[in-house]
Amino acid sequence: MAASSQRRQSAGGSQSGLNFTAAMRGVCEDMVGRLPDLAHIDVSRIAVSFSQTRKPVTHGMQASLTPMRFENGALLEERSGRKYSVQRLYDSQGRELLYILTFYLPRYLNLPLGEKLSTIVHELWHIGPNFNGDLRRHDGRCYAHGPSQKAYDAHADRLARQWLASGPPPELYQFLGDNFRQLLRRHGTVYGTRIPAPKLLPLER
Repeated sequence: MAASSQRRQSAGGSQSGLNFTAAMRGVCEDMVGRLPDLAHIDVSRIAVSFSQTRKPVTHGMQASLTPMRFENGALLEERSGRKYSVQRLYDSQGRELLYILTFYLPRYLNLPLGEKLSTIVHELWHIGPNFNGDLRRHDGRCYAHGPSQKAYDAHADRLARQWLASGPPPELYQFLGDNFRQLLRRHGTVYGTRIPAPKLLPLER
């Protein structure tokens, strides 16, 4: 499966505008470069995507991180006596991508700036320390967020504030200061890469 692009046009139909996923990739790259807690991440092997939300509500999922491997980076996993693999994803140069980072629009863009930044860090922190396509696995029943999602969110907030205090170029993230309607007025259109969820592929018995 190869990453594909889809433009979301305004009524004016302009082909220029804000490439949202490219802009978000730039923010992610800068965060990884400035935050030691994220230094294990290779953003070039992450697909940055968007998905259009069906209802114009503020609550609900803002972003998600999809791993392209099973536990410990395994390519195969057995479930109910049957083995499965994950559909593989490659970029335009044929390099395999290990994660899909998806933002849900316009919902995500209608958050305050601080919450937008914390959401990015929240998802990046899910990436396992070995960067092998698996998630970071915490102790306890809830391996994704650990024993306390409140503590997980607080850690993401601290890292987001730390990044902002480190002095990243304002032009890198200033688009996140606008909501979706403001971005449309400013740029005419918001578009980017849109990637479908990978499929679990059952292997022949």
